[in-house]
Amino acid sequence: MPNKSFACQDFLRGQWSRRQLLQVGGLSVLGLTLPGWLRCESLHARQRRARAEAVIFLHQWGGPSHLDTVDPKPNAPAEVRGEFRAVPTSVPGVFFSDQIPRLGKLADRLCVIRTMTHTMKNHNSAGYYSLTGHAPPTDDQRLRDSLDLFPAYGSVVDYFLPPKPGVPTFVAFPHVIADGSVTPGQHGSFLGRKHDPFFIGQDPNSPNFRLPELTLPAGLTLARLEDRRQVLQLIDQQRRLLDYSATAKGLDEYYQRAVALLTSPKIREAFDLSKEPTAVRDRYGRTTYGQSCLLARRLVEAGVRFVNVYFAASIGGQGNTGGWDTHGFNGHPMYPILKNYLLPITDQTLPTLIEDLESRGLLEKTLVVWAGEFGRTPRINNNAGRDHWPQCYSVILAGGGVKRGFVYGTSDRYGAWPSANPVKPDDLAATMFAALGLDPHAEVYDPLNRPLQIATGRVLEEIFA
Repeated sequence: MPNKSFACQDFLRGQWSRRQLLQVGGLSVLGLTLPGWLRCESLHARQRRARAEAVIFLHQWGGPSHLDTVDPKPNAPAEVRGEFRAVPTSVPGVFFSDQIPRLGKLADRLCVIRTMTHTMKNHNSAGYYSLTGHAPPTDDQRLRDSLDLFPAYGSVVDYFLPPKPGVPTFVAFPHVIADGSVTPGQHGSFLGRKHDPFFIGQDPNSPNFRLPELTLPAGLTLARLEDRRQVLQLIDQQRRLLDYSATAKGLDEYYQRAVALLTSPKIREAFDLSKEPTAVRDRYGRTTYGQSCLLARRLVEAGVRFVNVYFAASIGGQGNTGGWDTHGFNGHPMYPILKNYLLPITDQTLPTLIEDLESRGLLEKTLVVWAGEFGRTPRINNNAGRDHWPQCYSVILAGGGVKRGFVYGTSDRYGAWPSANPVKPDDLAATMFAALGLDPHAEVYDPLNRPLQIATGRVLEEIFA
């Protein structure tokens, strides 16, 4: 007898229709009772009320300083306030750092959560939490990837929502993030490799950016792809591409998926950044991150449901490279790195992505999430930097039905703790799933066949319009 939960999930993913269920003899064949069927129907109905069709998750590896971006404290002492000025935005009474003026002008399109909070102080454990919405079993920098840990957001979405023809549900690029070891939460984990992201490890800013696994070898026509053996041979020939460190992965699980991606003009077009006008590419910024965000827009336009864009592969903090880990170590003070590298890229690319989505009519059905794994300490340390601070930090949302020009939650006068409306990563996870129309309390099964909710937090209904 099939597992009742799996039968329900198969129905939700479109693998069984009502007519098929009737043809094979009704609910009992799948082991579903009437209450179980009603639960399926209820979840299916909730899926139809999605506020967004896609999520672009911009992960800021290393942990951005909330005090030096979207939650400045101009009345705090200098060692908390920092070097940047707090300036008015397009929303009355809301102030951002003077180093992100374009984002400030766009504040009337944003929803800023200023009270994200948790207790994980190490990058790998906090990174896993930020990528899955599930707290790790321990706050340990030695946390390793494991099938016991929860899958990525996009893998859960891929598991529940039926794929669109010829389009991967979940795409991730251009880095695999790590701090010593690969950070968990970037793939399908116990859901299986078929729910891993379609991963692209090439630099979209490279003039040679292309997808070799989407190009048919000479002599292999589309007609020949109808022969399953030909496709499997092709996949075997390209197996060297399928590691995380290679150009791309994700084609070796199922024949139909391989055929769909190999023959999809939508995907070939989406990944061809040369189709974009030079002016548009310049507006995003001729950086890896800038062109990655442009690629994210193109993928959402093609029908991809969940896109992970990683700002950097390393935590950074040692100069104008890598991520947001600005401790000030080894003679690299925080403020030059913020001023000359991290904030200029952010202030060019994030506003451009939001404006571009809006101009194309995509913003209201695309939820953009800008988030790191934690914030930085309110007090500047003796190395002219800020250390890890998960107790209070900010994330930025736009589109996807969230309120515009809205600030949720209030941090205290030093930006150290939430004063009102604390939000955990569990809540952000539930909110993202709800925006896509998924029941955040739907269940998946771990390797021991234990039912686990895809999110354990609450949906932030207050942030939706």
